[in-house]
Amino acid sequence: MIEGTDVRGLALQVLLPGFAGTTLPDDYRALLEAGLGGVCYFGSNTADGPEALAALSRAIREANPHAVIAVDEEGGDVSRLHTREPSPVLGAAALGAVDDLTLTEQVGRWVGTELAAVGVTLDLAPDADVNSDPDNPVIGTRSFGPVAERAAAHVAAWTRGLQSTGVAACAKHFPGHGDTATDSHLALPRIDVDADTLAGRELVPFDAAVEAGTAAVMTSHIVVPALDPDRPATHSPVVLAMLREVLDFEGVIVSDALDMAGASAATGVPESAVRALVAGCDLLCLGPDKPASLVEDVAGAIVRAVEEGRLTTDRLTRAGDRVRSMGVGGAERSAPDHGRQVEAVASALVVDGDLPDLTGALVVSVETVANIAVGAVAWGIEPDHRVDPSTDGLRGAVADGVPLVVQVRDAHRRPEVLDLLRSIAADGRAAVVVEWGWAAPYDVGLARISTHGSSAPGVAAVTELLREAGWAR
Repeated sequence: MIEGTDVRGLALQVLLPGFAGTTLPDDYRALLEAGLGGVCYFGSNTADGPEALAALSRAIREANPHAVIAVDEEGGDVSRLHTREPSPVLGAAALGAVDDLTLTEQVGRWVGTELAAVGVTLDLAPDADVNSDPDNPVIGTRSFGPVAERAAAHVAAWTRGLQSTGVAACAKHFPGHGDTATDSHLALPRIDVDADTLAGRELVPFDAAVEAGTAAVMTSHIVVPALDPDRPATHSPVVLAMLREVLDFEGVIVSDALDMAGASAATGVPESAVRALVAGCDLLCLGPDKPASLVEDVAGAIVRAVEEGRLTTDRLTRAGDRVRSMGVGGAERSAPDHGRQVEAVASALVVDGDLPDLTGALVVSVETVANIAVGAVAWGIEPDHRVDPSTDGLRGAVADGVPLVVQVRDAHRRPEVLDLLRSIAADGRAAVVVEWGWAAPYDVGLARISTHGSSAPGVAAVTELLREAGWAR
């Protein structure tokens, strides 16, 4: 029997929490020195810029040279390093729409170059979900698209590009979060597809990621009754065995954040962590801004699970070994080619209707709450006005008759936004809608530009199109 202190060290080794702030807290330093597996960066950690983040990474690695340093940096709409301005690289949906695999691989390499410079060793990307449900509230433009084969090709290319820099990739959210209209941050989704659909659609990009050599795969907190009717994938030995035995994945299985409702609303985070380890997860993401006391509680629950026989020391040891040995080699570096991205995404913009004369137009952003994965980040063109779609703030902000560029995100999912757009059309003023979210169809009586997601290259491409119609700033 392994002594309790040794089991505690093993328990810490499989944990990936996030703490608040831009410097390493003393209690987290102590956890790292005791063997904590790593740290996941979120917005509060990156707020002081790249130099401060690189210093934070150095402090973490000084406390534990083997620590994993992870972050969600998908490009496009999901960025932890770029929150005050749109990401400098195209996101997945835009890359899927452009459908240039060489560019997608380059974008992965550009992201990896930036992450390596600030000390990140694991990127919780790319998103390998096939966004087959246009009402999906949490995937959307994070996906390379609704067609499995195209998504798979781009997942593989992005993975190769990222890992060429020495930063490990993590394809997510296994076995596929694309066919759901529920956000697993807030509830437990179910995907009612049969086994053939799962194999022919959801699993295809994950298979491609494994073939491309992805170092890690992240689980999803979703129930797939065709595989396991009772447990979310993160807690399901059946689902995770499929990843190991059917897709032949030998790398690190990372849980999605265990503070999400889909994982722990019914059990609490410590018990959720134990269940994830028993099921086959190797590295447990605990979520952002967590106190060291929670990490201790989770480690204590894991130790008790070993003592009670619910979790074997062999399972725990193997998980820790996988985490410690995770690495992809590679040291290529390259800077983003802004011009190439602008040209590429401009070719993929979809314009429905004829753009009106936009001379003298003002830019209005319709403010809606983004999902938790995207968070509070800059998006679209910097607006002249921001309006709440549930109020009549537009009339008070902009004089009658002034042309408008109206920026929205996922308007097809938001009846209040559609109502606002229809009211603008009814007023008879010149206006165009710029849809920065998922390019689902809707008709509000206005011309529309669909962008496939926000990014700096996307903003540049849309700006040029609007200028051709007379807009100037």
